[in-house]
Amino acid sequence: MEREITGIKAQKKNPERVSIYLDGEYGFGLSRIIAAWLQVGQRLDEKKIESLLESDANEVAYTKALKLINLKPRTEKEIESKLIASGFTEGQCDTVLQRLVEAGLVEDDRYARQWVENRNELHPRSRRLISLELRQKGIADEVIEQVLEDSSTDEDQALKAATQYARKLPIDDGLEFRKRLSAFLARRGFSYGTIAPVVRSVWEVARSDNTHPEN
Repeated sequence: MEREITGIKAQKKNPERVSIYLDGEYGFGLSRIIAAWLQVGQRLDEKKIESLLESDANEVAYTKALKLINLKPRTEKEIESKLIASGFTEGQCDTVLQRLVEAGLVEDDRYARQWVENRNELHPRSRRLISLELRQKGIADEVIEQVLEDSSTDEDQALKAATQYARKLPIDDGLEFRKRLSAFLARRGFSYGTIAPVVRSVWEVARSDNTHPEN
């Protein structure tokens, strides 16, 4: 059964959407971009109405996804999880993600590289811990493996992290200094085999400084 469009009115609360009236009664709301080709007097059958509503849902999901990535970079998995939590279907999520990827707005490989660069520069930690973080964000194992190949070694990152943290430690007790520094590096995901020589090296530098007493 066909129904006639008898009115198209902008919504007061959201000017980017319009209300469609069918046979003199409110029918449904649509995004302006989806309703652009509609006009009063046009007749719609049930199949066309369903198609319009599906297209509108995809557009609403896409708009929400854009808002999400404008707030901060996100992986495909993170965007999908947010959309699912908002009530969108997996099919709608797939459609949105395809559009985002094709537009170059979402790229897991780029996200992973930026994540690794940020961690290495600001918050040094082990490759194992970085790998775990990226996996939790939905990055594929092959992407993680590739980006970590170009990353600094655990030894370099442990030394960087230890040097930064050592400035915060008391310098009057060598044993306590090494103990706290070792615990810090362990929390950053480094193995004992990496931690031990780094802690010795950092302590040797510290004790060679005239401001540090012999211990």
